Amino acid sequence: MNAHLPFYLACPKLMTIALTVFLGPLAAHDLQNPAGVNPREQENPILKALVPIEDVPGLPRVLLIGDSISMGYTLPVRELLEGKANVQHPPENCENTALGLKQLDSWLGTKKWDVIHFNFGLHDLKHQDEQGKNVSPNKGKPVASLPVYEKNLRELVERLKLTGAKLIWCSTTPVPEGTNTRIKGSEADYNRVAEKVMNDNGIPIDDLHAYATAHQADIQLPKNVHFTDEGSRQLARLVAASILQQLAK
Repeated sequence: MNAHLPFYLACPKLMTIALTVFLGPLAAHDLQNPAGVNPREQENPILKALVPIEDVPGLPRVLLIGDSISMGYTLPVRELLEGKANVQHPPENCENTALGLKQLDSWLGTKKWDVIHFNFGLHDLKHQDEQGKNVSPNKGKPVASLPVYEKNLRELVERLKLTGAKLIWCSTTPVPEGTNTRIKGSEADYNRVAEKVMNDNGIPIDDLHAYATAHQADIQLPKNVHFTDEGSRQLARLVAASILQQLAK
């Protein structure tokens, strides 16, 4: 087993067996889409980042919204901010902007948030066919075109602003060569759209894309949008720092 890979990606055969045992029908889905699984009923460590934690009274509340990349850095961010903030992640993969519009009220709940760190991108730019099946770029089209992505982001930002929380946008991390459903470098166009939306709304940007691009060979898996365990820890340090900066204000 390759020690540099996250445990759940290091051995595909073992992963498939484990997922079949633990998750039943979900085993047919990729790890970027555990939506619908009740994490309270799961012991599988793959879903540990999605399990809500009990808030420590008196500490600020932080919500991390994002896809499986955010799931990778949630636990180390929680460790870095232990005693400083309660760090939660919605109990599902937040995937794309369309799902965000549908599920946002559920993710926000009824309690006050002090900081919300959010991202959508990798699932908006991946390609699907007319039946919604993930396919290679030459056999489908992006889940959200750039105009749709911008429209959805603007609506999400307006709704998030109503929470009164300090908002932080997280740029979408790199798409390398050979990821099957995505085109290498396509995140750049989506990040440009997101940057415009955030600048229009005065929302600071946590530029994980710039960092991950500069260290891509060391922290990102080959032909995969995911990161090594150490890569996720490095991203977590940036996320934690951006959150602390906003809490200090």
